[in-house]
Amino acid sequence: MADTTGAATGDRHAERLELRVPTSPTQLPAVRAMAGDLAMRMDFDLDAVEDLRLAVDEACATLSAVALGDSPLTVVFEVAREGLRIDAWVPTDAGVDVPRDGFGWAVLATLVDTVDAGPSTQSQVPAGNGDATPVAQISLAKKLRRYGGAAAEVADDVSVAR
Repeated sequence: MADTTGAATGDRHAERLELRVPTSPTQLPAVRAMAGDLAMRMDFDLDAVEDLRLAVDEACATLSAVALGDSPLTVVFEVAREGLRIDAWVPTDAGVDVPRDGFGWAVLATLVDTVDAGPSTQSQVPAGNGDATPVAQISLAKKLRRYGGAAAEVADDVSVAR
């Protein structure tokens, strides 16, 4: 990834990666792998990495089911100091919404800190082409937990051997 440190101020900006793949089941593992790789590089713990992989897999499968024909799936990963945000979308027919009533949605909602979904347009989604073409979008966010400061208590973590 590119260095995102501002030369004049030294401030860090979020890094962004865009991935566009066919909605074919054979291509979706590439998105899952990218999510896992980014999460590991950001120092998410192993459980959080796997949660992100599963959440991205579920989001991509959900969007693939409502995609228009053989339209590609677009996924935008935004890496920031606070965590990872993932926006995924596919072109759809007008009026198509993301299903939020099944077991898959319940699992997805438990794996990440925030999840939102719904219809939108390419002018409103990250990496859209700016026109009014309808899309279905799912946005996920997973916060990076920091351990080790005065605020972190090892006694509360039952997985730490003493």
